[in-house]
Amino acid sequence: MRARPAGYGRIALPGGRSLLVHRGSLAVAVGLLGVAFLVAIATLTTGPYKISPGRIARILAGDRTGTEAYLLLEQRLPRVVAAAAVGACLAASGAIFQTTSRNPLGSPDLIGFTTGAATGGILIILLAGEGSQSALVAGTFFGGFAAATAVMLIGRAGAGTGQRLIVGGIAVAAMLSSTNDYLISRAEIEAAEKVKAWQHGSLNAVSWQAVVPLAVAAAVLVPAALACSRDLRFLELGEEAAAGVGVSIGRARTLAMCMGVFLAAVAVATAGPIGFVALVAPQLSRRLARSPGIAILPAMATGAVLLMCSDFLAQRLLSPFQIPVGLVTGVLGGVYLAWLLLGAERRGGWESGPRRTAATVRRGHPLTRTLRSSRRPPRRP
Repeated sequence: MRARPAGYGRIALPGGRSLLVHRGSLAVAVGLLGVAFLVAIATLTTGPYKISPGRIARILAGDRTGTEAYLLLEQRLPRVVAAAAVGACLAASGAIFQTTSRNPLGSPDLIGFTTGAATGGILIILLAGEGSQSALVAGTFFGGFAAATAVMLIGRAGAGTGQRLIVGGIAVAAMLSSTNDYLISRAEIEAAEKVKAWQHGSLNAVSWQAVVPLAVAAAVLVPAALACSRDLRFLELGEEAAAGVGVSIGRARTLAMCMGVFLAAVAVATAGPIGFVALVAPQLSRRLARSPGIAILPAMATGAVLLMCSDFLAQRLLSPFQIPVGLVTGVLGGVYLAWLLLGAERRGGWESGPRRTAATVRRGHPLTRTLRSSRRPPRRP
C-alpha cells in the first residue's frame, strides 16, 4: 500500500492516478469560496444605487434594460470579478515565493518583483499613452522578470537563498522605487497623474476589457501553479530532501519563479501594484487550514476574499467617493506586520518564528514522516 500522510486524503483520477489533498486546506478553500460569494452579493447589491438580489437575477437571466443593468454589468460585476481574480493571482504568487525562499517575508511586493512589474507598466503608460492591455501585461511581465533575475543573482551570490534573497530583494525594490519616482517626475502632468493613480493600486475604472485578459491568463497560470505544488512541498523540506526524492532543484525553482512573476505581472497590469495581499494571504491560509506548509489553493481563496473585502471597504467607507484599494490593503498589511512582530516577540524574538517554522517543516512535516517510513527496510518473516 502507498503511504498516506496524516491529515491527507487521496482523490482518484482517471488512468489509475490519485491526487494527495490536505483535508483542512480543502475545507478552508471551500468555506472561503462561500465567504467570497457573500461579499460579492453585498458588493453588487449595496452602494449609492441599490439593486435587489431579485433584480440581479433577472438581469443575469437576460433582462438588460434600465440603469440597473448598466451599473451591474458594466461597473460592479467586472469589478467584483477583477478583485477576486487579482487577489487569487497575487496570493498564488506570494505562496510560490514564500515557499521557494522558505521565508514568510518572501513576498513579491517586498522583494522587488511587484515594483519591477510596476516599472515596466509605467514605461508602457508613459511611452505608449493609453496603449493596450496586452502591451501593459507585456511591460509588467518583462519588468517583473528583470527584477526577479536581479534578485535571484544577488541571492545566489552567497551561500544561502533565503535571508540573502529577502535583503537583496528589498535593495532592488528600493532602487526601482526611486526609478519609478524619477520617471513620474519627468513626465507630463496628465501622464504623471494617470501613472500615480495606477501606482496606488485601484479597481475604480476596471472594465471587461481588462478582466478578459486577466481571466484568460488566470485560467492558464493557476492550473500550472497547482501542478507545481508537489515540487514546492518537497522544496519546503530542504534541497537535500527534495533532491533525494528525484526533484530537479534548479528546474523546479526556476519554473516556480517564472510562474510567480507571471501571476504577479498579470495582477499588476490589471489593477496596479496592490501591496500586502501576496504577503498576508498565504500565511493566513496556512494558519486557518493548520497545514504544515503553504498550500496554493487555500492561499488563492484567502487572497480573493481579502481583496474583495478590501475593495468593498474602499467603495463604502467614504461613499459616494471611492479610494484606491491599495490604500486599504496597505493598512491591513501594516496591522498584519505589527501582529507578526508582536507574536514573534512573545515567542522570544523575531528570528525564533522563521527558525521554528523551518525546523517544524523539516522534522514534523507529514511528507518527511512518509519519506522516513518508505526508507525503512521491510521486516523479515
